[in-house]
Amino acid sequence: MKIKTIFLSGLFAFSAMAVTAQKKVSDITIVYDAVINTGSAEPKMADAFDGATTTVFLKGGLSRSEMVSAVASFTTIHDSRSGSAVVLQEFGGQKLLIRMTPDDWKDKNRKYEGIKFTTTNETKILAGYSCKKAVAQLKDGSSFTVYFTEDIIPENNDYNSQFTNLKGLPLEYELKQGNLNIRYVVAQVNLNPVPVSKFDIPKTGYRELTYEESKKGRKDK
Repeated sequence: MKIKTIFLSGLFAFSAMAVTAQKKVSDITIVYDAVINTGSAEPKMADAFDGATTTVFLKGGLSRSEMVSAVASFTTIHDSRSGSAVVLQEFGGQKLLIRMTPDDWKDKNRKYEGIKFTTTNETKILAGYSCKKAVAQLKDGSSFTVYFTEDIIPENNDYNSQFTNLKGLPLEYELKQGNLNIRYVVAQVNLNPVPVSKFDIPKTGYRELTYEESKKGRKDK
């Protein structure tokens, strides 16, 4: 009986360790390096993104994602509580601020509605975290791969509609933009508190557009 008790105690202790290994976090900063793959017909476009980094800041229901390259920067600040967002774009000397309502945000990310992830047996270590490989299937028939860790779970899983249904933190993933295939690979994970000032919206210096105006501008080009 004593042996059985000791065995059960050990089993419960192991289970507790497995549960506590998974950490749910409110504040986190993730830095990704972008690796560009494109056809030979577009080497200059790939060069424009050479050395680009994407940094994601999360604090409670607030998120800020900023992509910075040699020629442009794109920043999205999203409040998951209200559903609204602001996009900041800087390129060619232009500085644009695009305000998005909750409906605008849903429209922008409509392609990811109903996304499904299938986890495989393939694993790798990224930034010191054990990651599983998953294949995402979108409703338009396209797919992409992602490596995610279950060791860190963001409290805010709405910061990126691409990963709302993912049961973990993506540390490597693919994104297709036009003819560019971009692979994001984690460079750093920081669990220190994120200053709330990171989510301040600029009051001056930007030309402001609505989401509909920004869509019209893209169609006119």
